[in-house]
Amino acid sequence: MTTERAFLGVTPPISTAESTEREKEVTATLMEELRRQNTFESVEEARLSASFGEAGDAKVAFDFRRETVLGRVAAVVKKFVYEVSLSRGLSEAAANAAGGKIFTFGSYRLGVHGPGSDIDTLCVVPKHVSREDFFEKFEPMLRDVEDATEVSGVPEAYVPIIKTKISGIPLDFLMARLALSSIPDDLSLKDDNLLRNLDERCVRSLGGSRVNDEILRLVPHVEVYRDSLRCIKLWAQRRAIYSNVNGFLGGVAWAILVARICQLYPNATAGAIVSRFFIIMYQWSWPQPVLLKQIEEGPLQVRVWNPKLYPADRSHRMPIITPAYPAMCSTHNVTASTQMIVTEEFKKAGIGADIVDKVIVGTASWSELFQKHDFFHKYRYYLQVIASTGTAELQIKWAGTVESRIRQLVMKLEYVDSLILAHPFIKGFDQVSHCITEEEVRQVAQGQISDVVAKRTKADIEGLDGSSTVYSTTFYIGLLIEPKPLGAVGPRRLDISYPTTEFSKLVKMWEKYDEDTMGIVVRNIKRSCNLMRQVIPSDLTYFTSSALPDYVFDEGERQPKQALKRPKTSKGSGKSSNTSPDMPNKKRRLVHTLSHVFAIDLAWLRAQQIRDYTR
Repeated sequence: MTTERAFLGVTPPISTAESTEREKEVTATLMEELRRQNTFESVEEARLSASFGEAGDAKVAFDFRRETVLGRVAAVVKKFVYEVSLSRGLSEAAANAAGGKIFTFGSYRLGVHGPGSDIDTLCVVPKHVSREDFFEKFEPMLRDVEDATEVSGVPEAYVPIIKTKISGIPLDFLMARLALSSIPDDLSLKDDNLLRNLDERCVRSLGGSRVNDEILRLVPHVEVYRDSLRCIKLWAQRRAIYSNVNGFLGGVAWAILVARICQLYPNATAGAIVSRFFIIMYQWSWPQPVLLKQIEEGPLQVRVWNPKLYPADRSHRMPIITPAYPAMCSTHNVTASTQMIVTEEFKKAGIGADIVDKVIVGTASWSELFQKHDFFHKYRYYLQVIASTGTAELQIKWAGTVESRIRQLVMKLEYVDSLILAHPFIKGFDQVSHCITEEEVRQVAQGQISDVVAKRTKADIEGLDGSSTVYSTTFYIGLLIEPKPLGAVGPRRLDISYPTTEFSKLVKMWEKYDEDTMGIVVRNIKRSCNLMRQVIPSDLTYFTSSALPDYVFDEGERQPKQALKRPKTSKGSGKSSNTSPDMPNKKRRLVHTLSHVFAIDLAWLRAQQIRDYTR
């Protein structure tokens, strides 16, 4: 497939051999399964895989609906820059010449998007347009776009973002302000000098497009890479480990991991790449970083990932480093819990259940790799985090803010004695409840939605005095608790008061938080008759798996059997166990405990370690 040439990556390939005939056969069956799983757009929805107006290395076909939306967005960006330029005192001619351009990135740019995928879009603007303008002027302009819905800005995010849908197509907008007086239509982002005099948020925003372009440049065969990445993305989504915000791996991280395996096996087919992916990733010696090329220091005064220099970089558990300058860690959100969950999933797909090996030898099918996660069957106890408001628009912002802090709660839970693992689910569940009494509103805010309220429609409450609509988003965290030691008697105490209280304080520190319109309540579901009520409603609910609501299960999915009851305690058993305001003073050796729970053979792992970088 390739001729001899200098290798791509930081080490020579493990093998340059061509794939076997059997590997080619299973690659064909993999592609058939990916089509059955609806990961490709249909011919009628052919993809446009490059930044708007640029073909790049992609095969360009025309999805007229997406292209039309991107064209309308490009026009709005130019209009936005024009209006801001006039407000800054520029002449009509200078305002027209100020330009503005959009670039796509993410799965769309990489050419692995599927039906319903969002389009990550970077808005590049000249130096006189500020980030405040982006949220105060561009966001309202998006609301005025025909067929635009669910417009919501999150200016305080690590990478500030505006989310929306236009004609049903989801778009995520980032902004980067360059140190240029105008943005020409033929602008390319390849020049590192464009990063001069930019703040960190603009550098991060530019990184998406620059990283995608560099990834495509660093893989031996783009089509093999895309087919392999489609498979791994689908697997990660089905196993509920595809989410950067919740401490798992996001799209960039998965893209880099697959690219690295393609570098190590440059002549392999997609089926062979997928097979090797799970084995190598399970064996990887974290925190050794995954690199697609050597890290470049560069001439600019911007921060480059360097664990020898920056203590924060040394704390990264699974460093997967972006290849474009300046190098950054795409997995800084990974926690001790999420690292072990991801590692266990690598093991299940690779050397544990041997799913891929069985596919290779013909004793299993690819569909087995894409089986749905068992998150809501897996744990005996769950935390339920509920954010609620009274309007749809406010709920988008408030729920997004709460979700962005879930990882902090997980990290605090990891220090709790007797708690082995805190497993966040990768998405929240949205519900709209139409209430006719204050009591119903209170119950909904606490996660108790009766069948009567659940079936009620908006028409049912129209004209009724005291009626209101509550918008809520519910997030879940599975809790794995240590088994009771042999010989121990009586109930054990699981004190999660400190992490839950600190989490409540953290979300209420949001600058736009309003106690009169936003809900965040903490209670123990087993104490429903004696709820601990705060001035601000928040909900962190301690659930047994049998008490999970029906909406977390797919239609026809059997709910888990009721868990065995704990022995009854003395007369104080109705009280919450979360009473101590102090953080437990004994830090858990979490990785050691988890490796025991998941029976990870560390000796085997060390013996077969694959290292491509030595710090």
